[in-house]
Amino acid sequence: MEILWFLIAVGMIVSVVGPFVWRRGRGAGRGVIRQVAPGSPDAADPEVYGFLRQEDQDVRLPGPDRDLLDVLDVVRKTQDWRAASQLLKGTEQEGETRWQRVQAFAGAAALELAERPGEGGGWLRAWHADAPKDPGGAQVYAEFLVQQAFRTATAGSRDFGIILEEARGACEQAAALTPGDPVPYISQLAVARGLGYSGEEFDRLWAKIIDRAPAHMGAHLAALLYWCEKWHGSRAEADRFATTAAARAPHGSLLAALPLFAVFENRPEIVVGVDFFRTAVVTKAVEGAMYAVHSARPDDPMLAHVRHLLVRFLMGAERWTEAMTLLLRVDGYVGALPWTLSEDPALEYTVHRNLVVAGFESTGGSPATLAG
Repeated sequence: MEILWFLIAVGMIVSVVGPFVWRRGRGAGRGVIRQVAPGSPDAADPEVYGFLRQEDQDVRLPGPDRDLLDVLDVVRKTQDWRAASQLLKGTEQEGETRWQRVQAFAGAAALELAERPGEGGGWLRAWHADAPKDPGGAQVYAEFLVQQAFRTATAGSRDFGIILEEARGACEQAAALTPGDPVPYISQLAVARGLGYSGEEFDRLWAKIIDRAPAHMGAHLAALLYWCEKWHGSRAEADRFATTAAARAPHGSLLAALPLFAVFENRPEIVVGVDFFRTAVVTKAVEGAMYAVHSARPDDPMLAHVRHLLVRFLMGAERWTEAMTLLLRVDGYVGALPWTLSEDPALEYTVHRNLVVAGFESTGGSPATLAG
């Protein structure tokens, strides 16, 4: 069972009775989040901060990528893969953007197939059949198989293993088409996790990635899962992997935020109250992630991932103003942890966002004070 986040039960009430029903109390109630009737003068309204409604949140991406979104729309409408191929041809191999775009195309095909079994995602099948030597198509197809295994089969089951074995072969074929590109090996990290590679096998795969893109944040996030307690490592091993990468990270690298992801993956199953979010380990990881965000390039494609996760931890620690500042940067795109663990990421995000607004206003915050 996924984690029962702090105040999630209250948050679900918010989503049922109305999207904007919280605000600070008055007088003796100042600093207390309380429920009021929809339309009440005391009801917090996230829209006054420029936040979008739940139905307008884009669940496909963690942050804006206009070129990718335009191509996704074209492919969905025309079922023609050529626009996707052209976009990937113009995307650098070693960067984070290529990995995100490959994931997005694979995810779009998987979603279409889930919506229309046996028919959806036909453009990817056509791409793989019509242009088997197209590096982009090979990478998307390999990643699609990986996602299908984790989406449609139970880990450890026969079907799960069969799909991942096919994915492993597809990753190897994609790697052969672009020897210097880390993307096929990053997809294979999930294969390694699902099939239970030994530590030595995993290290050999990881070395291929590090040789090609030593500071690749997406690759480190994928590798971190292998070392977590719920897969093939332990809390100590996951923490060691994350802190070592953060310590070696060059200035401006978001790898300094990796320990926060390790804390998230190793979180208690149930978190009640704020004590967990104010422990020394969590606070240190949050500060490292905040440092990474402030020192990273504004156009770093992984920046939105870190901001989304920080929002959840800052909210848990009741650091409302800092959480609000980050929400202003990420609102509109919710395809990132922790929201994507939910079957409805847009709902999960907006519930937590509205609670942040409530907490912010409970301590005297307002659009005017935030702007100031």
